[in-house]
Amino acid sequence: MVNKDTFKALVVDKAESEPSELVATVKQLNVADLPEEDVLIQVDYSTLNYKEGLGFANRNKIFRFFPMVPGVDLAGTVVESNSPDFNPGDQVILNGWSVGERYWGGYAQMARIKSDFLIPLPQGMDTRKAMSIGTAGYTAMLMVMTLEEAGVTPGSGPVIVTGATGGVGSNAVAILAKLGYEVTALTRSRQASIHDYLRQIGAKEIAGGEEWTMMPSPLETQKWAGAVDNVGSKVLARLLSEMKYGGCVAACGLAGGSDLPATVMPFILRGVSLRGVDSVWCPTPRRIAAWERLVTDISDAALASINKVIPLEDVPRYAKEILAGNITGHIVIDVNA
Repeated sequence: MVNKDTFKALVVDKAESEPSELVATVKQLNVADLPEEDVLIQVDYSTLNYKEGLGFANRNKIFRFFPMVPGVDLAGTVVESNSPDFNPGDQVILNGWSVGERYWGGYAQMARIKSDFLIPLPQGMDTRKAMSIGTAGYTAMLMVMTLEEAGVTPGSGPVIVTGATGGVGSNAVAILAKLGYEVTALTRSRQASIHDYLRQIGAKEIAGGEEWTMMPSPLETQKWAGAVDNVGSKVLARLLSEMKYGGCVAACGLAGGSDLPATVMPFILRGVSLRGVDSVWCPTPRRIAAWERLVTDISDAALASINKVIPLEDVPRYAKEILAGNITGHIVIDVNA
């Protein structure tokens, strides 16, 4: 049982000698150090995402205030509440809402969070599974829901997932496979172990090759009924040019760049749609619907393959690795390890 008065947290602050550099330190904090919000939570788990990698490297102004306790998500148990919506003993999930950027987040054993940012832990899910899914899996579920709403079904044809070895990509492969889609995973890796991993979590085919680094023609051969894109730039342009008539691309990432060097041809000649997916400000009813589906729409076997659990102290090292593209799958943080 964590002492709710004194607890450990990973605190990021500007270096005294060089303000452009950040220093991350595991510290002992008091509950009085936490911000004044209406729900106090004992945290079980959080996760590490690409966004935190950018934050620790002091890029893109991810961390807006200092000192900052990062962590865009958490799962845990309510200890104290001034909200009518949550009571002590309730298990909750938090992800998004600029937590870990503008508000202190999940990299601590205790957290004070605005009740408006919380949702109940769905029945049939414990806190470890919730963060094994994490923001990455929740975002992947939103992507799949977006494809479904565009009319893409398992019978429509192949669906491709880009950035397939990352957290969102891996979860998207697993969810789509569980739902019966024919999934192709796009990866730049040629390692047999990586291809085996992608097949293990549900990919039927592996795509890659030099063409994914090149500008496509405005219209390429039609291949995909749907796509989940985490990369952007030339990769997204190629996806659009290769979509089948009436196909849909759901996009949430920019690992390859924020530009889109494409033409209008796929939209006006093939009826292709491009739909953006945001997980941070997603309305509460939709995020609840996504989390409830995740109780059943991703397999426990896939989650076991996708996830690695690390202690709080190892987060800065893994943050560098995730930014360098050296992490396969998803990282769960056990803040009490």
